[in-house]
Amino acid sequence: MLELAVLGLLHESPMHGYELRKRLNTLLGMFRAFSYGSLYPCLKQLLANGLIMEDRPEEPTVPLALQSRRSKIVYKLTAEGKERLQQLLTEAGPASWEDEGFGVHFAFFSHTRADVRLRILEGRRSRLEERLEGVRAALARTRERVDSYTLELQNHGLESVEREVRWLNELIGRERAEQDRQSQQEQAQTSNTTQDMPRETGR
Repeated sequence: MLELAVLGLLHESPMHGYELRKRLNTLLGMFRAFSYGSLYPCLKQLLANGLIMEDRPEEPTVPLALQSRRSKIVYKLTAEGKERLQQLLTEAGPASWEDEGFGVHFAFFSHTRADVRLRILEGRRSRLEERLEGVRAALARTRERVDSYTLELQNHGLESVEREVRWLNELIGRERAEQDRQSQQEQAQTSNTTQDMPRETGR
């Protein structure tokens, strides 16, 4: 997920390492405790794989010895990095449905194909529905044996999952409606093109 997040952010704009750290903290911090120590090893690996490149603009008025190497490096996507990003954005398997994976994929939905978006949303809903069944079963078993605070905590977790399922249902409905609209437009354009084609006349 860190690879996807880094490539996705650099696709939007080249960044210094410090700026990239801040953006990643905003993006990933909502889903997990982001470790800054994991960023630079990730960047090193992406560089080694040719997915990103370093740009070091030099300041001629500042002696080289006084320039901060890390603060001057700007990271940019390479052509291979763009291809790798597109590959990651087409993955719609179970890893993209989990809490951390779903959040990062969702952050880059504007760059993701409509059919992949729909598969991820439906997979996420399916995963949460399984979780709902487990939480409800646990509540039914333990309701009489736990104190009121534990019960409130369990109810809070249940309501949170139910709320996300409702949100996903709305998103899935909008995605399907948009796909249907685009399909109808394409059919109408095809029909108009066919009607506008000149007909052959017999001799």
